Amino acid sequence: MPAPHPAPFAPFAPEETVPEVLDRREGPYGEVVLRRHGGLLQIIANGTFLMDTSDGRSERLLVDAALEALGGREAPRVLIGGLGVGFSLAHAAAGPGWGRITVVEREPAVIDWHTAGEAPPLARLSGAALADPRTEVVRADLLEHLRTTTATYDALCLDIDNGPDWTVTEDNDGMYAPAGLAACAARLTGGGVLAVWSAQPSAVFERTLRKCGFRAVRTEEIPVARGVPDVVHLAVKAA
Repeated sequence: MPAPHPAPFAPFAPEETVPEVLDRREGPYGEVVLRRHGGLLQIIANGTFLMDTSDGRSERLLVDAALEALGGREAPRVLIGGLGVGFSLAHAAAGPGWGRITVVEREPAVIDWHTAGEAPPLARLSGAALADPRTEVVRADLLEHLRTTTATYDALCLDIDNGPDWTVTEDNDGMYAPAGLAACAARLTGGGVLAVWSAQPSAVFERTLRKCGFRAVRTEEIPVARGVPDVVHLAVKAA
């Protein structure tokens, strides 16, 4: 039975509202904070805003565009890099299109905000998806997981940063470099899809994808209220 689509949080945070810190921890990669701002929940890492529960359109596109690019492959296996507030996972599990759904998240606090205690603050978005028998959560650094696992995937949907040109921690740079993209390709099946979320387009990253042997490289834009659009970079491994 597919998971129901999660109920949305309040659509905005009034400017006069003072954010309330719900949890603050020193994780393996620095400080992570969960706070409430008006009706929204927000994740902050090392002082940098990562995401909130206001929308989720770009996270849903990340999943949908990867599935569409697979061209009707039966029960494809997807790895979602980054649990975040849970939009990508919830959307992947909300329909029957995906087979196995693996989520790799390196921050223990983020996993706890979805799973720990009687009423985890983010379970409203992810609870049904986490209970789906197709879903597994792996606590690991994404690049390390790609380099060490023997599993293969039909799609990799990565949302671990603000994008290739704006990483939250310096060690994340390796994910978008040729060696990191080679690790992605090694874990993809022939014709498999790599989808990467970014807060802004990156022509440099597109060129790197092509140089690393990916084909059908393209970028889909998601308009935002102010500033440059969010994007999803898409690329296909040769069959």
